[in-house]
Amino acid sequence: MRQSSLLPGGFETLEPFAEFWAADTAAKRAHCRDISNESSRQDFYDAAVRLIPLALEYLDTRPLAELGDSEQRLMRLVLSFGHVAMAVELQGSEEAEHAQWRPFMQITTTPADR
Repeated sequence: MRQSSLLPGGFETLEPFAEFWAADTAAKRAHCRDISNESSRQDFYDAAVRLIPLALEYLDTRPLAELGDSEQRLMRLVLSFGHVAMAVELQGSEEAEHAQWRPFMQITTTPADR
């Protein structure tokens, strides 16, 4: 019997990132990106990049309204990955320069927050 886990089976590799990156709103996920450093973003990106397609495939088999706690946490990690991928793949070393403008583009709610 599998012990209680933060994430569904097969996604244990992402558990060390769940406490920080699985924020429950878009604004909080954006804040995680803002307060993270390049190393923590890269570590999360490296651990998640190959698992994101599998996570999306897994989550697509379940109605959103019926996701359990571990599945919701996985969904929030996938959503955070979007923030992190932008920083790692597109902005790279220029992330700090772009970060200074983010406070002027505040996210208050998104469809994913409903």
